[in-house]
Amino acid sequence: MTGTLLLRGMLVGILAGLLAFAFAKVYGEPEVARAIAFEEQGSAHHQASEASGAHAHADEEELVSREVQAGVGLLTGVLVYSSAMGGLFALVFAYALGRVGRLGPRALAALLALAAFIALYLVPGLKYPANPPSVGDPASIRQRTLLFFLMIAVSLAAAAVAVNLARRLIARHGVWFGALAGVALYLAICAVTAAVFPAVREVPADFPADLLWQFRVVALGIQAILWSTLGLAFGWWIERSLIRQGQYVPA
Repeated sequence: MTGTLLLRGMLVGILAGLLAFAFAKVYGEPEVARAIAFEEQGSAHHQASEASGAHAHADEEELVSREVQAGVGLLTGVLVYSSAMGGLFALVFAYALGRVGRLGPRALAALLALAAFIALYLVPGLKYPANPPSVGDPASIRQRTLLFFLMIAVSLAAAAVAVNLARRLIARHGVWFGALAGVALYLAICAVTAAVFPAVREVPADFPADLLWQFRVVALGIQAILWSTLGLAFGWWIERSLIRQGQYVPA
């Protein structure tokens, strides 16, 4: 059963990745191109005052062309990520099925997808939002990446603690009280962590605000498409399968 769910999760992940890639290609790539053009324009002004630096830059060869990055490279990266997330999502679904109240497969999948979107992207992204490539100080990339993944780890740990608390309180005081207490605990842990973690300001002051905003909206849209597709399509597929096998009867 778990192996079947894992395979289906990865297949749905590939579907979600294709939809996310189409969205990124249409709406994200133009913003990335604008960001790269801005960075190249800034580099040109800087190199104009340093002839030796300009000569060194001219000798550099581009390892991967922009066309490959925006096409096959983007597609490969998105599909690898989405299929992996689909597999992990299926494993979490297999563990949670039958353990989360009276939720059916579709409702459970939708709830898990929403929780994953919030814990893996939305909350960490509020502290360390997505920035366009080729923009900012390269020296800060490692620090920012480390802090972002640490924020994800804290968010996931906080979610696990909050769920355990909510389950205990629901058994004693009802669904509303337990759920609200769990959400409040999760938000409190993440808020304290965000306040303690250092800020990383790598976007130049003269970077166009509208471009930065549009890029971040597109990044949010890609994740929303990915997780909503996983939650809705996977839940529908599994529920249909369980109904055919006589293992689930819709209420």
